[in-house]
Amino acid sequence: MVRWLLRAGTLAFIGGPLPACAQERAAVAPDRFAAEIAAAEASARRGARADAVARARRIVAAYERDGGRSSAEHTSAGRAYVLLGSGNAGAVRAALGAFDRATALDSTNLEAQRRTGALFLDKYNAPEARASYAAVLARAPNDAEALLGLARVEEFEGKGTALATARKSVAANARHADALAYVARLQLDAEAFDSARVTALAAVTADSTALDGWAVLGSLAWLTGDSATYQRALRAATALQPAPVDFFVRLAESAVRQRRYEEAVRLAERAVRFDSLSVPALGVLGTNQLRLGAMDDGRRTLERAFALDPFNVWHKNTLDLLDKLRGFQTIDQGRFRVVAPAEEAELLALYIVPLLERAYDSLAVRYGYRPPTPVRLEFYRQHADFSVRTVGLNGLGALGVSFGSLLAMDTPSARDRGTFNWGSTAWHELTHAFTLGASAHRVPRWLSEGLSVLEERRAGTGWGARTTLPWMLAYQRGQLRPLSALTDGFMRPRYPEETSFSYYQASLFCEWVETTKGARALPALLTAYRDGLDTPSAFQKVLGLTMPQADAQFDAWLKGRFATELAAVGGAGARDSSGGTFVHTMRQAVTLLEARQDSARVLLERARTLFPSYSGEDGPAWYLSQVALGVRDTALAIAMLEQVTGRSETAWQANQLEARLRRERGDLAGAAAALERMLWIWPYEAGDHEALALMAAARGDHALAVRERRAVIATRPTDLLTARYELARALADAGEVAAARRELLQVLEEAPSFEKAQTLLLELRRRGGAGGR
Repeated sequence: MVRWLLRAGTLAFIGGPLPACAQERAAVAPDRFAAEIAAAEASARRGARADAVARARRIVAAYERDGGRSSAEHTSAGRAYVLLGSGNAGAVRAALGAFDRATALDSTNLEAQRRTGALFLDKYNAPEARASYAAVLARAPNDAEALLGLARVEEFEGKGTALATARKSVAANARHADALAYVARLQLDAEAFDSARVTALAAVTADSTALDGWAVLGSLAWLTGDSATYQRALRAATALQPAPVDFFVRLAESAVRQRRYEEAVRLAERAVRFDSLSVPALGVLGTNQLRLGAMDDGRRTLERAFALDPFNVWHKNTLDLLDKLRGFQTIDQGRFRVVAPAEEAELLALYIVPLLERAYDSLAVRYGYRPPTPVRLEFYRQHADFSVRTVGLNGLGALGVSFGSLLAMDTPSARDRGTFNWGSTAWHELTHAFTLGASAHRVPRWLSEGLSVLEERRAGTGWGARTTLPWMLAYQRGQLRPLSALTDGFMRPRYPEETSFSYYQASLFCEWVETTKGARALPALLTAYRDGLDTPSAFQKVLGLTMPQADAQFDAWLKGRFATELAAVGGAGARDSSGGTFVHTMRQAVTLLEARQDSARVLLERARTLFPSYSGEDGPAWYLSQVALGVRDTALAIAMLEQVTGRSETAWQANQLEARLRRERGDLAGAAAALERMLWIWPYEAGDHEALALMAAARGDHALAVRERRAVIATRPTDLLTARYELARALADAGEVAAARRELLQVLEEAPSFEKAQTLLLELRRRGGAGGR
């Protein structure tokens, strides 16, 4: 659709295709606009917008009056249209038309094709941008500019290959300042500060008039507290652009990528003061105002940005989402503000607020920090909406995100049942608010994620990432990154599973630190980052280790911890990914389950010994529970199910079975615990709430019974009056007589002849319960 919009009506003013003889003359005619467009673009780079626009208009006027006489003139005219494109969709379409015509006249005009790619990418059409750069590279495989453009496309698409492609651009032209600056920026994003510094210095050495190099160098210096280098970069940028809006936009973007959102807003505000019409400045400002919870300010800022660039899908998507948020329900309770779809808000808040209150108290003690309240938690039942809220585009694979005191995540209904634990996700994201705040938002991404996963495992039975066969095989084959490069595992994964593997690896590092250095070591690392130390310095101060020493000792600890599992999954050679003895044993066992259960059981017990930390509903413990059920050994079945539910946070089926078996054996406490775990996977079954309410009442846990009766109502049952009557009964049993009477009176207003409600109301009056809680 975007390409059609850009293509529409671009040739009318230049009279359609030229005849063949005219094409030959046009291909070699001089470019009347060359000097003027160069001067116009120079003015634009300096920030002299009025002069740039005036020059561009003169070019366009001549072009529309006389047409283009050469491929080069069409290219120059396209460049002029680009300068006029702010807030002018017609100019953008005309630019594309001019570049197309330049290419049609001379297929060897690679500049026109490169600029076509850049225009498409600037207007968020990655497929067409990729096609344009591919066309250039088909003719000139080592074209440094096209390779750089392709790297930008890959980054836009979220692929992990952008850095490798950008390095090909540098290999093709070692003094390509923009390519060097781009590589440096990617290194900076990955928190590889030393490498970024070397590459950024190479960029400004190659071309001291290229702003991007100075912007990366300035961003790095600002992030690391190197004031001398920062001032040097700022002076250089100001010499190139007296009102250095682009410099401060780059700084703000770097602050965002390092999760320093408040500082990003301040930097973006400075950029907007330099140029109130800068779409990038307005965009980064508005987006981060929203991330800090300044919803009205963020909307106004993005509306200004979108008016200037109606092709910006980030801003369009975000504004559409803000419109949708107006229909959400907001629940303020304690230290939290829950914003969720109206049909789910009351149900979700019933569980999530008490959980997060418990998390807040626990984490505040552990990390010695208290995030500002209220903490805002936004729920989205469409994952695409959550993705837009996070990055402005659909396609984000994460379940939740934390910007500090603003959290966002999927509702359980946004995912298939049995694939998502919304309780552990919320705890994970709130942990980020503590670790980011305690480190002044300077903790490396990998360590912050590792701490969040570790806290998940502490919070609930089975919660948090656990050992999997694929992770074990990746570790055995050397496919995990060292600590010094672990952020790349999150930001630029080399294979689809690497991101999830990196989460688990980072959490294991945190476990190792606590095991070997004590409980206070991890908070001390956060303090070291807060005080401005980089990772090598922080490790040396807190752990007494260099990075290579930490890598070596952590690796030795992993090999010791998982020695049994590593031996079980080892194949015949380094390239053997078959899963070794464990997988072979499991396959044998599964094939024997139907015909020879005794033999299958022996094999499954062996597999469980081979890989004792295996998690998931497809492992030996699950199959052993099924074998036990086949011989009616419910005690063994429950014991095996405990191993599944104790290691997998999404084991809905196993929890359901465990709850049933425990209830049949009279173990109401155990059954209730299994039902509680189920609710954090899928809270929408009214029957689960009803069962838990009955068990709670039978055990005398009246507070739990009241909560579950409220949950039944929140699921919007067909017989709402009976559900409210049952809530009144639970409230009365809990001693909340006044609240019970209020419920009953509301029921009787709608159904005056509801006899059970009448009877209970009379009973409460006889108690004289007006003084109830």
